[in-house]
Amino acid sequence: MADSEAFDFQIARIIDVIRDTNATVVGLQFPEGFKRRASGIAHEIEEATGSQILISGNPCFGACDIDVDLAHRVDILFHFGHAVLDDSSYAQNVYFIEVRSNAEIEKVVNKSLKNLEGQRIGLITTVQHVHKLQAACEILRSHGKVCVVGKGDAKIAYPGQVLGCNFSSARTEPCDEYLYIGSGYFHPMGVALSTGRRVLIADPFVNEIRELDISKVLKQRSAVIGKSLDATLFGIIVCSKPGQERMQLALKLQNMIRKHGKDARIIMMDLVTPDQLLQFKVDAFVNTACPRLAIDEVGRFNAPMLTPPELEIVLGEKKWEDLVFDEITA
Repeated sequence: MADSEAFDFQIARIIDVIRDTNATVVGLQFPEGFKRRASGIAHEIEEATGSQILISGNPCFGACDIDVDLAHRVDILFHFGHAVLDDSSYAQNVYFIEVRSNAEIEKVVNKSLKNLEGQRIGLITTVQHVHKLQAACEILRSHGKVCVVGKGDAKIAYPGQVLGCNFSSARTEPCDEYLYIGSGYFHPMGVALSTGRRVLIADPFVNEIRELDISKVLKQRSAVIGKSLDATLFGIIVCSKPGQERMQLALKLQNMIRKHGKDARIIMMDLVTPDQLLQFKVDAFVNTACPRLAIDEVGRFNAPMLTPPELEIVLGEKKWEDLVFDEITA
């Protein structure tokens, strides 16, 4: 995560909402990269409104991960860093503060031109930079490129936006390659695996162009699949977090496993970590929670952690060539 000074936390808007609603107890929830700003933001809001501020100390992995317990204890919960999803399970008192980036993107987009090989360029980013995509498109078009900014499905709030679990905006129209505006690797990696196309990262915070190499991830996923081929007992993980719970998928996978003469147990939990799963003795896990878990925590679980598409390969329902990235779509 880049320096949080480069982001707009919309403090004035938050203060107005608190005053307009006469809220006296206010909750703040931050993703990991913004938590270092929590104390300062809480102080600023408290000084302006006189409200009691409660800060969520729980992990936060996305808009799917609302601190529901805190939301029930406060008049208003401000959730920072994400756009709202199409999820009706949110508490009614949750306000999403998208935290747009102030970083200029023109220089790094211009720098990317010499690295772009295709004609039809798909532009993708996170919610922090979506307001800059039009400017990026104008640069590409002025150099003879066709700029594609896909709309995505109902979980995507803005054209060109990608989530850690949803890359539908990259599949709206065919593209020769993609330009991702941002600093991280996971989102562009998902686009590369989802589309099979080349992805360049244009990092506006360090003015750097990086070509994404997914070979290491593919080798890791191949190893996880290989270690699971002889598994006879699977633990299917279901997360209780709003926006992540996929019980119907878990039941479908359980039936599929049993159809192949093997067995599976459904394990439901809130926070999925290697330590939380340490005492469960299974041959392999299957993750239906946040798709990032199996990728980010590879090798740290006490048994191989498969994604649902990888389970299908293990069971012979699909071939390795059919491997796709696990997504939570509308």
